[in-house]
Formats: sequence, C-alpha cells, structure tokens
Amino acid sequence: MDLYDEIENVKNVGAQRKTALNKLNIFTVLDLIEYFPRDYDDRSKIKNINELILDEVNTFKGVVSNIPEIIKTKSMSITKAKISDSTGIIEAVWFNQPYLKNTFKLNTEFIFTGKVVKKYSKLQAESPDFEIISGNELLSNGRIVPIYSLTAKLSQKVIRSLINSVINDIVHQIEDFLPDDVINEYNLCSRKYAVKNIHFPESSKAFFSSRKRLVFEELFLMQMKLLQIKGIVKGSENGFPLKDIDTSEIENKLAFKLTNAQKKVVSEFINDITGKSVMNRLVQGDVGSGKTAVALICVYIMAKNGYQSAVMAPTDVLANQHFLYFKNILEDLDIKCVFLGGNLTKKEKRRVYDAIETGFAKVVIGTHAIIEGGVNFDNLALAITDEQHRFGVRQRDILTKKGTCPHVLVMTATPIPRTLALILYGDLDISVIDSLPPGRQKIDTFAVTDAYRKRMYGFMKKLIDSGRQAYIICPMIEENEKIRANSVISYTEKIKKDDFEGYRVECIHGKMKSDEKNYIMNEFSNGNIDILVATTVIEVGIDVPNAVVMVIENAERFGLSQLHQLRGRVGRGKEKSYCILVSNSNSDVSRKRLKVMTNSSDGFEISGKDLELRGPGDFFGTRQHGLPEMKIANLYKDVDILKLVQKAALKLYSDDPNLEKTENKKLKIEIERLFTDIQGVL
Repeated sequence: MDLYDEIENVKNVGAQRKTALNKLNIFTVLDLIEYFPRDYDDRSKIKNINELILDEVNTFKGVVSNIPEIIKTKSMSITKAKISDSTGIIEAVWFNQPYLKNTFKLNTEFIFTGKVVKKYSKLQAESPDFEIISGNELLSNGRIVPIYSLTAKLSQKVIRSLINSVINDIVHQIEDFLPDDVINEYNLCSRKYAVKNIHFPESSKAFFSSRKRLVFEELFLMQMKLLQIKGIVKGSENGFPLKDIDTSEIENKLAFKLTNAQKKVVSEFINDITGKSVMNRLVQGDVGSGKTAVALICVYIMAKNGYQSAVMAPTDVLANQHFLYFKNILEDLDIKCVFLGGNLTKKEKRRVYDAIETGFAKVVIGTHAIIEGGVNFDNLALAITDEQHRFGVRQRDILTKKGTCPHVLVMTATPIPRTLALILYGDLDISVIDSLPPGRQKIDTFAVTDAYRKRMYGFMKKLIDSGRQAYIICPMIEENEKIRANSVISYTEKIKKDDFEGYRVECIHGKMKSDEKNYIMNEFSNGNIDILVATTVIEVGIDVPNAVVMVIENAERFGLSQLHQLRGRVGRGKEKSYCILVSNSNSDVSRKRLKVMTNSSDGFEISGKDLELRGPGDFFGTRQHGLPEMKIANLYKDVDILKLVQKAALKLYSDDPNLEKTENKKLKIEIERLFTDIQGVL
C-alpha cells in the first residue's frame, strides 16, 4: 500500500464506507492517517469489579460467565450478559442489539468501558463499549482512546480500526520533511512517531510530544509558503511613479476629521506606493472604524496621478453603497466613478467597459463582475478587495492580473489578533485602525429568550414611533423542517400581520435580484421602511445612521465575529443604539458566547474568544484564503508554538528562500504538494 493510494484500496473499505469517508474529505491513505482525533478519552485506568464507581464511566476487565440472554419487550430488545472477575460480578446490558448474543462467548475475557449504575440491588453496566482481549491490540479500551468527528455511517470503532491497520502497514513510508536543524533546535519528535502517537498515544508524554510536532509542522509549512508569496510580491518593481500625493482636498470633503489611526494607515499607504516595490497591504479595522474613508483617500491619490483603481466588494448591496459614497465625493473633484454589478444590462455593461478601457473611468467599484473576461483596464494601479475573508485567493489574483503588478490593498472588518494575522496574512504587510471616530455610540447589548418577545416588540415600537428604524436578522431564507430557526420570509409575513400591523416592514435576502435588493436598501436608507428583516446579506458595510435597534433571532446559530459585524450596523448615528440577541438554546457554549457579546464591544477580544470557543479548523476562512484547512493547529491555544514557528520560518527563509539546498529539498516538495492550488498566485 502507498500513502497516495485511493481510500477504496484499504482493506474493509467498500463502496458505502468509501462514501462515508469521502464526506470527511478522506480520499487517500494519507488523508486517513492525517484525520486527527478531535478529543481523547482516558480509559487506561482499569478497575476490578469491586472498585467500580457508581454513576460514573468505568473501565474494567471480566470474563463472560453465562450464555447471554435476550429479553424482548413491546418497544425493544435487551441483551444481558454476566461479567465476572476475581472480585465480583456485574451485569452488562445493551439495547436493540440482539446480534451481540453471538459475540460474547462463554468464559472469554473482554475489556469494557461504560457507565455503572445500581439497579434492583445489582451492579449494571449500561451499553458498555467492549473489546476481546486475547490476541488483539486494544484500540477502544484500556488505553488513551482517540475520539473522531464522524458521519452517521461510521462508528468510532471502525475509524480507529481502519487508521490503526493503515498506520501499521505504511509507517515505514512516513518521512520527515522538516530540516534536521529545525527538528533539533525545537526538540521535535520524528513524524513517524508523531502520527502513530497522535492517534494511539503510548502515554500522556507521547501525546504532547506528538501534538507539538504536528502543530509545528502544519503552521511551519503555511508560514513558509506565505513568506515565499510575500517575497515574490516584494520583488515586483513599483511601476507607478507619483507626482501629487497631497490629500488635503479630499480630506476637506469628508464629513469628519480623520482619526490618528486613519492618518497612520494613510501614511503607511503613501510610504508603500512611493517606494521601490509593489504594495501588498492588509488593513484591519473594527466595525465602524473608518476603513472606507481610508480607501477613498487611496483611490483619490491614484486618480490625481492619472491611474485607475478597482474596489471589489462581496455583495451587490455593499458594492452599491460604496459606489454611491465614492461617487458623491469624487465626482465633485472631476474623478469619474463607474459601477459594475451583475444586474447591469448588456448595453449598460458595454458603456461601463468602454469607460474603463479608455481610462475615462478612474475608479471602478463593483462585485465579482469586475473580474469578468470583458473588463479591460487602461492603467490599473490599485486593486482593493473589501471584506477579504469573503473572497478566494484566486479572485484576488484575477483582479490583480487586470493590471501590470498593481498595488494591492486588502480590507477586513474581522479583527484578528496581530500574532495570528501574521500567519494567516503572512503575504501582506499589516495596518490596523485601532480606534473609532469620535461620537460613535456604545451599543447596549442584551441576550434574551422568547419569554421577552412581547416586551422586546414593545420596546421596538417605542423607538420606531419616535422616528427611528430597526433591523431584525434571521439565519435562514425559507423554512427548513429539520432545523428550527426563524426564516426571513415567513417571519416577515408573520410580524407584518400580527405584531407590527400598521408599520412598514420589508425583507431582504441573498436570493433576491440585485435591483430588488438595492431598491429595498434605498427605501430603508431613505426612511421609508420601519423594520428591515434580513439575512446576513447586510452583515458588512451597510450604513443607515437612523437605524438604532438590531434584533438577531436564533443568535446561537451565528459566530461571535459575525454577531459583532451585524451589531455594527447600528450605533452609526448620534442616537443611543441597542442590540438584542434572541436565543432559546440551553447549550453551555451558546450561553458563554452570548455572554461575550453582552460584555464586550472590542472586536479583537471577541474574535479571540470566537477562536477559543470554536477550536481549530477554518475559523479565519483559510480555505477562502487559498490555504489548506488546519487539521490540528488551534490558533488560539497554540500561539506559543506559532511564535516559535515564525522565528524558525524567517530564519530558514532568509537563508534559503527558494529551498534549493539539499537539506531543504523534501520540505520544498511537501510545500508544493500542499499548496498546488495557489502556485503562482500573486
């Protein structure tokens, strides 16, 4: 068997099991051994029967001392077996598993793990997990046992057995690709040892050693690739000389003075675009920090020097709002702006395409329509993507290829702690707008259940009657019988008829046509709608200062950072604003998450908590960023390893950026294998 063999070549993997494994993104033998456990259960402490603790999960050995019996009732069958050791007897019971009768042969020794209770004055183990002891390697009992995230068609026993057999078959093929110097300096165990012990740890020490190795290498590979991408960008010469970088004219057009944080970012931008290399910069800023104004100044500088800029936003609603804001200010200064969205007619598109190609339009704002084949720029010098986490790395790449090495500015309102941003956006220089404009209102946030609904609606009516407006966010567009969650369409119909009769209530969602969405948003912006019921289509960039209350239904279904983004749609004017999170979930995690929202308005703190509660995986949209999803690293818990990784990667990169030395060849091959999808990007 080979590491890259298809999963169906593994023994005991038939068509049905192959389908179940594929759903877990397991397609090859390597995928299987790199499907790491999500948790562990310590079943290494084996008790005698007379030592078992009532109402707790225990692990114990015993011999089957009677022929198992099956008791049938109207609703179920119960399989019972007596298990004994030298210290006592316990009865084990399983429900609706009559086939187990043939598994438990008389006088055969098994090891069991299950909850022990006392019923009818007898000890009883309820549906214990079990394994036969004779001649078998124990995988599910008597040791530290791996727990995997699984689909309905796979059991823990099956996945443990498959992984164990495969590791035993191909362990000799698992090679170290990290350079020896790195392994020795950071005291890392071998990859062979790590893979085996992450699944089936010999001891706690073996587990921690293995996890450190695998987390280190996962983050190290990612950091090395990002450093290489950044090196390619930094090596590109700046082909856009500037004569005029005075920003006083555009700043005088703004309705407010720039904060010191905004001024700092503008200064960093100017420093970049007047340098020798092409700019590649990420601008992070919390909700309402003023990133759009910074972007406006950046495109103004380019236009004053005769160059074009493109601003790409993820939704029609946000792109249209950006366009109206930019156009209102820039066209007073003789700078032509055009909009490119999916809703334009062929004739309108042709007219916009011509304005872009001739260079008449200096600022192009739109959605993915900007990167369509028919769009040709005259001299694109600045490519801006707003809400970067919504775009794929390929989309960003296509946008930059619309020009000849244009400067790149990436904006995101999802604050990421700086140390973590360095690993996820290691190909970008990072700017942070870390303060809000003066006068921004603190948003009072409350978490409530349905019991408060009548009171909540009364509060909303009071605010609307005083001339204000409200948002209500629902997680779904249409009803789904499997998931009990308020849908936008049915919710809107209900409150129009029952709770807010006489008020102007409309809804907006992603499946509507662009014209419809823009019409609804314009009506809401102009004060002609009292309550806008919406999906997360309004999550980013929407600015209606008169909207002062945000209700989020089924709040437990949203991520913390997403809740923070949604909350940021209010508190944008001079009036006191409120966010009400409605949830009936009894989950401990849900309660903790909502408590974070009611206690904090700091986006950086919230994103850290979100990461802590979610754990590893695709938290920051690494898949969208073009990087593989993390299999084991947890960016919140592993920040200490992350710092070591950054130090090690920078040292190796400065010594051998293209990994041409003999000792780095295996690392180069592994990086190329992992990052095939983004070779040549940027």
